[in-house]
Amino acid sequence: MRSKIQGCDYHPSFQQVAFVDTESGELGERRLLHREEAEQFYGKLREQGREARVGMEASGHSRWFERLLRDLQFESWIGDAAEIRTKRVRKQKTDRQDAQLLLRFMLEDRFPRIWVPDAENCDLRQLLWHRHRLVQMRTRVMNQLHVVALNEGLRRKKALWRPAGREELQSIALAPWAGRRRQHLLDLLDQLTPKIQELTRALEAEVEKRPGGASLDDTPRGGGADGVGFRVGDRNTATLSLREADRQLRRAGSSGRVERRAPAAGPHQQARQCAAAVSVSRGCAGAPTTGAPCAIPSSTLPTPIKRQPDAPTCAKGLFTRA
Repeated sequence: MRSKIQGCDYHPSFQQVAFVDTESGELGERRLLHREEAEQFYGKLREQGREARVGMEASGHSRWFERLLRDLQFESWIGDAAEIRTKRVRKQKTDRQDAQLLLRFMLEDRFPRIWVPDAENCDLRQLLWHRHRLVQMRTRVMNQLHVVALNEGLRRKKALWRPAGREELQSIALAPWAGRRRQHLLDLLDQLTPKIQELTRALEAEVEKRPGGASLDDTPRGGGADGVGFRVGDRNTATLSLREADRQLRRAGSSGRVERRAPAAGPHQQARQCAAAVSVSRGCAGAPTTGAPCAIPSSTLPTPIKRQPDAPTCAKGLFTRA
């Protein structure tokens, strides 16, 4: 079966392609407008019974094109844009040259291909990100209502969202436009909460289908700025930020398991570890004070930190008065 290898410089409104026929060695270039002309071009290749391998840089706004190639059973390669940029020798950069460069990398087996999630994984990410954005919207609404309460001398913290706290917030006498703003914010809060709960149930159902999955936690932990994290394992384990979880999903491949790595210890933590190790090495806790050392292998003790000499506080004698 005749096949075609094609380098595609993708843009939101068009794509510049450079292709070669593996059987006849014929080279060609085309500029395809989105979406009708591109769909006709690739559909004609499928009608002719030809196979195609399309290579393109990782970019946005290309989900429909990737879905088109997948439906037509064409092979699509997504390349690392940063690595492709470092391999470009010429300073001049045009759409034709970019397509030709991608084609040359594919022919020379130097295309920096990256892992791409499958269709099911992409759809689950849409569920995850949609819930994440709604939680952010709800947080902003709650922060505005909290500011309204603080400006009127009402400080209830988390108790403000309980029934008693909400009644107290609604009973505050405000100016006409300030009162309308408060009512609109409360209406938005009532609309967002059921939607988030519905998405949470759907996401937890998907998590339970996969062994070793993570559960959701809306409480900001571990320095997460978005208020949404993954709690891995039991309740006592730390949470994982949404961005780090998405990055690990890309590295995990099709397994979809998310694991949290321990953070690197800072200088103060290392100092405490060294002090604890020295105290333990002198004697075990709870052991009789007979001077018997604790049997701890030296390989398990951390390397002591060398303290740098302090810089001089002042420089004397460097300058003399004329």
